[in-house]
Amino acid sequence: MKRYFLVSLVFLATAGFAAAQIQAPSTDVLGAHLNYGRGCAACHAPHSGAYGNGNAKTADPTSGNVALWGEDVGSLYGKTITSGGGGDIEVLPTSMAATTPDVSGLLTCLSCHDGNYATGAMMKNKVYETLPSTYGTANAIPTLLGNDGTTVGNYLNDHPVGLQAVMSCGGQYDWDCTISGTGSVQMTGAKSSLFVTNYGFFVRPGAYNSQPVVMCTTCHNQHLMNVVSVTNGKNTGLPSGPYATMFFLRGPYNPASGTAASNQTAQFCRQCHGGESNEMNGGTAVTTF
Repeated sequence: MKRYFLVSLVFLATAGFAAAQIQAPSTDVLGAHLNYGRGCAACHAPHSGAYGNGNAKTADPTSGNVALWGEDVGSLYGKTITSGGGGDIEVLPTSMAATTPDVSGLLTCLSCHDGNYATGAMMKNKVYETLPSTYGTANAIPTLLGNDGTTVGNYLNDHPVGLQAVMSCGGQYDWDCTISGTGSVQMTGAKSSLFVTNYGFFVRPGAYNSQPVVMCTTCHNQHLMNVVSVTNGKNTGLPSGPYATMFFLRGPYNPASGTAASNQTAQFCRQCHGGESNEMNGGTAVTTF
């Protein structure tokens, strides 16, 4: 009888976990990046790159050679941005042909999401997603990093990104992880591996000089706005299936959860900020949806 009761509890817990999954998004997964109906061609021009997207007067003619990129990045080349409270300085690549991870992971994003050096096409800087009521009524969002309502050119109130935004292991605010010779993060420590079981490691840092660095695409998957497909395995202990997310984030992240004790949005941030995790502070709380 005790064994049956225990099995029943395990089944109910698993069923509760599975109930947190969404079976199918109710809107197109590309979301805001449909660009009011323009779709994939808003960023990727299948013919003539940025010139094919109407940027002939200012565009770098070689920009379309990378991922058929259709937005003009020429105004960003070599520009310096200082981001984060610590003032991390990032000098943007001087060409789309540069081999550093900030080409596809940062420069291309800023060609629409800067608003200072680059005035991104079709950007309205308004909320596209339906936000939970707890967010209030404001609908202006910091879509444009360099022009977000404060002083134009202010990047200090944005998360550090770039080749200088290095992730580390073993420090006061870090996971007990290790960094491989190729710059990938190995969540194999006692606490970090437990976190992977409890939530997962969905972020994708870039690699530069054998170190993991934070790009826009580290946290954001530009092709999936409202859903993340989870596969149970070495990168997560969550049951496999589609999970709700927001803001194109790479992991389960749903501030609209009806569960008062939900901690999934905090869990997403803790992937990099291990010092603020339950596991690194001796806690046993798992992910609650």
